[in-house]
Amino acid sequence: MTSLIHMMVNNYNEIEEINKEIKVPSWPLMASPGPMLCIVGTYLAFVLKVGPRMMEKRPAYQLNGLLIAYNAFQVIFSVWLTFKPANARMLGVIFSPRCSISKVSQSAIDMDLQSAISTSAWWYFMAKMSELLDTVFFVLRKKQNQITFLHVYHHSTTAIIAWIYVRFLPGEQCILLGLVNSFVHVIMYAYYLIAALGPQYKKYLWWKKYITWIQLTQFAIVLSYLMVILMMDCKVPKALTYFMMTNMVIFLYLFGDFYRKSYKPKSV
Repeated sequence: MTSLIHMMVNNYNEIEEINKEIKVPSWPLMASPGPMLCIVGTYLAFVLKVGPRMMEKRPAYQLNGLLIAYNAFQVIFSVWLTFKPANARMLGVIFSPRCSISKVSQSAIDMDLQSAISTSAWWYFMAKMSELLDTVFFVLRKKQNQITFLHVYHHSTTAIIAWIYVRFLPGEQCILLGLVNSFVHVIMYAYYLIAALGPQYKKYLWWKKYITWIQLTQFAIVLSYLMVILMMDCKVPKALTYFMMTNMVIFLYLFGDFYRKSYKPKSV
């Protein structure tokens, strides 16, 4: 137990040294968890209590123009995030069988690569923060049926997890998650964008249920990838691997349950 604590302290100190060299604490919202937790806490308070009460006796806001602009931005942002890690060095890290390049305890760590990973992760975190507006728009449009436990849990936890990853658990095993998830969000926000254009475009939205299927596929891909990393005993922070595997299992269960309830034929 003492050796485990000692290893964790050493790893934390080394991560802090790397982050200081990259200047991660000086990035917006990265100095401490306080601002991020304040934003997520305000989000939860608004979408669960304050917002519905505020809208109770008000007519739903018509936000078509805003939704078109917002979803178009998210499509462009997600495309950019998809291609940001899709370069030779980062793809090489993803598919390297040795997985050794980001070993936190290495004295000769590639700081340029680590900086690129952390920078991409920070932009991914900012995307997760901006996506909190999804639920805010639901509240303002009085779409309470879409504010499910799955929706709120997914949005709030991914924002928190992304912050923790950037600040405390940098590791290349999450590059694949960021790349795949950003690609999925291109598809998802493209759907929302078409839906926001008006009812005349409804005939082009036959593929709604496949979005959840694609989301389930991404979780299965990432979970399988993390399991391979463990089996190969890659020299990456195992705490991050176990942490991400746990979240992938939770998301697989929640999204699978949603798909079953929403799209599976009801038995008579």
